[in-house]
Amino acid sequence: MGDSVDVLVTGGCGFIGSNYIRYVLEKYPEYHVVNLDKLTYAGNLDNLRDIENNPRYTFVKGDICDKERVKEIIPSCDVIINFAAESHVDRSITGPEPFIRTDVVGTFTLLEAARQHDVTFVQISTDEVYGSLQEGEFREDDPLKPNSPYSASKASAELLVRSYHVTYGLPVLITRSSNNLGPYQHPEKLIPKFTLNALQGKTLTIYGTGENVRDWIYVLDNCTGIDTVVHRGSSGEVYNVGGENERTNLEITHKILEILDRPLSLMEFVEDRKGHDFRYALNVEKMRELGWNPQHSFEEALERTVLWYRDNEWWWRPIFGRG
Repeated sequence: MGDSVDVLVTGGCGFIGSNYIRYVLEKYPEYHVVNLDKLTYAGNLDNLRDIENNPRYTFVKGDICDKERVKEIIPSCDVIINFAAESHVDRSITGPEPFIRTDVVGTFTLLEAARQHDVTFVQISTDEVYGSLQEGEFREDDPLKPNSPYSASKASAELLVRSYHVTYGLPVLITRSSNNLGPYQHPEKLIPKFTLNALQGKTLTIYGTGENVRDWIYVLDNCTGIDTVVHRGSSGEVYNVGGENERTNLEITHKILEILDRPLSLMEFVEDRKGHDFRYALNVEKMRELGWNPQHSFEEALERTVLWYRDNEWWWRPIFGRG
């Protein structure tokens, strides 16, 4: 990309998207970012309150499924980075339709506009498209075996992205990240939910035995990974962006309570979730070949995250318990 770049970020008022926008504006003084966000329950203007008046930042309220709205924005952009998605597994189990609409139809709408204007398309995906794993690590060429409506919608979107590269020659890139943690994550997710419950003396409900394993990455490390792929990745390729920090949900719960000096008696074990994947783990050799490595240990990232929620009640108080 050239010196002056216009980046369209979809879903930029969400957790990862907002952190990415802030990162890009800080790193690249010549970049302008357009943020297209529908502002669903997970989209929060407060996530970018500190940069809302930045002259290199423009917010546009809109739905990625709205063809006309998308057509208005695409021609002026050099690259689309698609963060917009319904992403909560529990919600996808009780009501999958919004996931198909946003994650599949929305991606299709963006791809069509990108194809018409030959704009580079970057799809932000997830390790959940691989399904569950007992041992070893997922590599980028492993088959996709999604087990929830959410992960199936993300896998479907990926296949559409790939098809536009193969069929139309559209320049595309795909990143699959492990579980993210960090500031500005919606309180329905594990770490912020347990942190805020612990702060208020509420129960921390754990699925099954709590032995399910996830690989975790600090959100800023994911942002640098995505940025590395955007600038150094090869068109048509998929890249795993993992933190190599495997932890059980029970370990994480214990650590949150320890950081906040709250009793283990706040924990309560409940019936396991339907289709609950046991373990995710990503091989990140391909990212290392691009010169990328995560910079934050899990312990540092978790403490930083938990203390951010403790110290920023102004942000979570209006939305905790909403949605």
